[in-house]
Amino acid sequence: MDTYTLLRHFADSWALAAMTAFYVGAILWVFRPGSRKSHDEAATLPFRYDSTPMAPGATETTDQSPKGKA
Repeated sequence: MDTYTLLRHFADSWALAAMTAFYVGAILWVFRPGSRKSHDEAATLPFRYDSTPMAPGATETTDQSPKGKA
């Protein structure tokens, strides 16, 4: 049996089964019962340090100068 036929047989059987098992495992991991808290935290991560909304027409500025020098 040459290498191509051996690899083709492996890809058609065991590799397909492994990819299917990985896919089912990933879906089960995402929808497991205790994952709601971590998904909610990840969903609100960009807004973690926002305390109040920015005023209309205001621009966000950051002070990059060292303290006491400018």
